[in-house]
Amino acid sequence: MPNVTLKGNAVTLVGDELKAGGAAPDFQLQSNAMEEVTLASSAGKTRIIATVPSLDTGVCHAETKRFNDEAANLDGVEILVVSTDLPFGQKRWCGAEGVDKVSCLSDHRTVEFGKSYGVLISGGPLDRCLTRAIFVIDSNDQIKHVEYCSEITEHPDYDAALAAAKS
Repeated sequence: MPNVTLKGNAVTLVGDELKAGGAAPDFQLQSNAMEEVTLASSAGKTRIIATVPSLDTGVCHAETKRFNDEAANLDGVEILVVSTDLPFGQKRWCGAEGVDKVSCLSDHRTVEFGKSYGVLISGGPLDRCLTRAIFVIDSNDQIKHVEYCSEITEHPDYDAALAAAKS
């Protein structure tokens, strides 16, 4: 598993580390409209999947807003922001922030997505939250780019993720 810290303290992640070139695991997440969303829901498109601990934190807020702004320049790309925030909270946050070009999805029910993508935090203050990571998945469900952010409180490499999505 990748080495990840929260304010310099080691964090334990559950699941297998994903690598570029591998197949993207399927998932079942809940939209803020309370609908089930799977990998197949966006079949045929390139997907940027950003995992965040909570939309109600500064970096997660800024990251989701940044991807919402970038979405206008990404034809054929769907952006999914996944957290364990409840769908009700995600809907409230998206409405308050005018976020309408990315899909905010929740893994709160089973945290199976977190385990499958190697982003589920075990123990500590963020127990059962997801670590900050980016996955770019092509239209054939192959992983093109992976970034597990080494420090949860820092931003991902947006340029690398966007370049992978456009390539």
